Amino acid sequence: MKKKNIWQTFDEKQLKELEKFNADYMEFWDCSKTERECTDTIVNMAEAKGYQELEVLIKNNAQLKNGDKVYSVWMNKTIVLFQMGEKPLAEGMNILGAHIDSPRLDIKQNPLYEEGGFAYLDTHYYGGVKKYQWVTIPLAIHGVVVVKDGTTIEINVGENEDDPVFFISDLLIHLSQEQLEKKASKVIEGEALDVIVGNKPLLIDKNKAEDKNADGKLETAREAVKTGILEILKENYGIEEEDFISAELEVVPAGRAREAGFDRSMILAYGQDDRVCAYTSLKALLDSPASARTTCCVLSDKEEVGSIGATGMRSKFFENAVAEVMNLCGEYTEMNIRRCLAKSCMLSSDVSSAFDPSFAACFDWKNVAYLGGGMVFNKFTGSRGKNGTNDANAEYIAHIRDILDKQNISYQTAELGRVDLGGGGTIAYILALYGMNVIDSGIAVMNMHAPWEASSKADIYEVYRGYKAFVERACL
Repeated sequence: MKKKNIWQTFDEKQLKELEKFNADYMEFWDCSKTERECTDTIVNMAEAKGYQELEVLIKNNAQLKNGDKVYSVWMNKTIVLFQMGEKPLAEGMNILGAHIDSPRLDIKQNPLYEEGGFAYLDTHYYGGVKKYQWVTIPLAIHGVVVVKDGTTIEINVGENEDDPVFFISDLLIHLSQEQLEKKASKVIEGEALDVIVGNKPLLIDKNKAEDKNADGKLETAREAVKTGILEILKENYGIEEEDFISAELEVVPAGRAREAGFDRSMILAYGQDDRVCAYTSLKALLDSPASARTTCCVLSDKEEVGSIGATGMRSKFFENAVAEVMNLCGEYTEMNIRRCLAKSCMLSSDVSSAFDPSFAACFDWKNVAYLGGGMVFNKFTGSRGKNGTNDANAEYIAHIRDILDKQNISYQTAELGRVDLGGGGTIAYILALYGMNVIDSGIAVMNMHAPWEASSKADIYEVYRGYKAFVERACL
C-alpha cells in the first residue's frame, strides 16, 4: 500500500488546531516527567472537566447515571477515568489504555556515598535503556521522600533555569582505547550509572572543631563532600540520610520539550513512550460527549518492567475500579463484571518504532511506521515468533477501519522491526485476557527509550482525532 505524508491532508483550520494541540501537549509534558507528576496533572485536568473522585462517591453512596464522570487514582501512580453512557455497563465499554511510566534511573535506598572527592547517588536503571546514552547529559531528580511521620516531601531539582543539574561521568576520549573495544552493552555498566551530585567539601566550624592539626589549622570533616550534601538536603528539604529508605526518586533528562527541525514539525522530549499516547488518549476522553456506551481511559504504571506490581496493569486495580463503578450504577454482580470486560473494545495506546533511514536494514520497509504517516496500528507485537503478543482479530480491525475511514482519519500499519531482530510488548495482552477485543494503536517515535525521543506533530494530532472517533463510535 502507498504511504502518504499526512501534513498534506490538513486544511488551514486543522493546521491551527494541530499547533495548539501540540503546544498544550508540550506544556503537559513539562510538568509530567514521572508517573506521580503525570497522575497529579491528569487529576487537575479531569476535575476541570467535571470528573469526580470515585472514592468520594462511594463514601456518599452516590448513584451514577448517564453522563456522569468519574476517576480513581491508585497509589498516586495509576489512574482510570469513566464517562457513563446510556447502555448498561454489562454491555461493555470503549477503552483507551496507555502507560505513564518511562525508562529512567531510580535512586537506590542507600544511595549517597563519597569517592575521590565526589558525592554520588547510586542508581538502578528502570526499563530497557542503552546505558551509554545516559552519560554526560544534564539530569534532573524528581520524586518524593516520605518521612516517618507520614509527611511527603516533593523533590524536583534540575528543571528551572536557576536549578543545578546532575550528571554521570564518562571516560575521556584520550584514555578510552580499551573502553572503545568493548561491546556497546558493556561500554557503560549498570553499576557505573551513579549520579554526581557534589564536589565541595564541608568545612568544620572552627569554634566547634574537635580535630585540629599540630599548627591549630582547621581540618575538613570526614567524608566532607557527602556531609556537605546532607547539610543541603537537611536545610532545603528537611531530609536525613535515613529518609532515602522511604523515597521514590527518579533521575530523568533535564530540560523542557522542544520543537525540532527548521520547520518545527517534530517534538523532541523525554518519555514520549508512552506519555504522548497517554495525553492523546486522555484528551480524547475529556473532549468527547457522553455516548451510548460508557467510555474509559486507563493510564497505568510499570509497563516498562512487565506491568507488574500493585500499580501495573497485571494488578486488580482496574477490575476493582470497574466493580465499584458498576456497584454505584446498581449493576454489580460477578457475572456482570465478566460480561462488561468481555464485551468491551479497547485500543492499547502505545507508540511504535518509526522508520529511521540511518538504520534502514533493521526494518521491513513494507511494514514499518513513518513519521508523518498518521495513526499506527500493530496487529501483533511480541518478538521472534510473536512471543508474548496480542494478535487482534480481523473482524475487529475491519470495524476500526470503518470508523476511521468515515472520519477521514489517516492511519498506517506496522511491526516492531524485522521478524527475527527484536520486538516488544504493551498492555494489550493483559486486557485481552478478559476476552475483549484489543489492538495496539499509537504513533511512530524515533529514538525510542533514548533520553530524548522524536515524534511528529502531525501524528500526535491525528492520533488524538482517531482516539476520539474510537471512544465515540466503536462497537455500536
